Amino acid sequence: MSRKGFTLVEVLIVVIIIGILAAIGVPQFANSIEKAKGGEARAGLGHLQTGEKVYFAENEYYTTTPAD
Repeated sequence: MSRKGFTLVEVLIVVIIIGILAAIGVPQFANSIEKAKGGEARAGLGHLQTGEKVYFAENEYYTTTPAD
């Protein structure tokens, strides 16, 4: 009798392999997200610094409030 399909052992091995790959991949993905957020924050601070320099060049003083 020829059966088509997978045995329980084969399915368990595949599930274990997928679990191991997920255990390796998820922390690396989370680390990548944190690095991206840090880069975005540094870029935002750079834009803020550039804006302050431009404001100082035009007005000869730094802003004291965000409304300036």
